[in-house]
Amino acid sequence: MAARKGALCVKRIETVKDLKEAHPQHMSIGFVPTMGFLHEGHASLIQRARAENDTVIVSIFVNPLQFAPHEDFDRYPRDIERDLEICASLGVDQVFTPTVTEMYGTEPVLTTVHVRELGDHLCGASRKGHFDGVCTVVSKLFHLVQPTRAYFGKKDAQQWRILKRMVTDLSMPVEIVPCEIVREADGLARSSRNVYLTAEERARAPLFNKTLRELHKALSPGKPVADHLEKGRAKLEQSGFRIDYLNVYDNEKLTPLICAPTQGECLIAGAIYIGKTRLIDNLEWHISS
Repeated sequence: MAARKGALCVKRIETVKDLKEAHPQHMSIGFVPTMGFLHEGHASLIQRARAENDTVIVSIFVNPLQFAPHEDFDRYPRDIERDLEICASLGVDQVFTPTVTEMYGTEPVLTTVHVRELGDHLCGASRKGHFDGVCTVVSKLFHLVQPTRAYFGKKDAQQWRILKRMVTDLSMPVEIVPCEIVREADGLARSSRNVYLTAEERARAPLFNKTLRELHKALSPGKPVADHLEKGRAKLEQSGFRIDYLNVYDNEKLTPLICAPTQGECLIAGAIYIGKTRLIDNLEWHISS
């Protein structure tokens, strides 16, 4: 099945069998795994994949393994026809849109992929099992697509680092390519979940990134970060946000830091709730920042 917008066309593939039969030989493959409801952030990943590879494959699959029972799997935004049109306009060659049964079969999933330690903090602290679900589906997708490079947004800072370690530890022949965060004009990071925000919540949302930028400016090499974090958390709470986490982390181990590093870089990252909507964001901090 092909999705068309004017003269544009992209091949939609819904089964593993068809994906294998369509697999290009002796060509570089750029792969962008997504859960759909594509936005400008996804578009930037696809554009980079298009510039760096012979073939571009996008997957659209809302993965149940990475959602807890109380999370938003059922209401996660979906619009497959719109997504196919976007992919066609960006020059995507194939879009893999499997069902849950196609990906996991009808029996319970007994095998998962777990990366220790890197998932203990940030989102992993409150979303137990989330990254096992992410690693399991991405490892399956890598096995099926066999990409040369896979593209992930830096907004999901913990995710791409965990996947990079998974690829290294399991000797998977794919390069993880982290790409810069795409933001709205007011600083809010692009996210499929932004559609959940009411007009009032959307007006307040940029304060999240503003607080991260203030923390970024306040850090000094070798100096404690606690006072700066306390001020940032208080500012967000006073504005009606509920904080999941807001901290400064080691850039590689993803463990919380007491002081800003005296060499190298660190990660300023947070997750907050505006109403029922959970948003994440981060900034990388360098000595020369």
